[in-house]
Amino acid sequence: MRIDVLTLFPAMFAGPMTESMLWKARDRGLLDLRLHDIREHSTDKHRTVDDTPYGGGGGC
Repeated sequence: MRIDVLTLFPAMFAGPMTESMLWKARDRGLLDLRLHDIREHSTDKHRTVDDTPYGGGGGC
């Protein structure tokens, strides 16, 4: 099974993927987990990934 995860925090997955039963599935080739850091695709020097606010105004 292949699972692609889009995340801002790929390091967060290191613990659960090496300390739980999921590492056995990965070791046996049953699980192909691919982490994609969204910030790698940012175009500015600050690696910003947030969009501009929608709607405008100060809220309710």
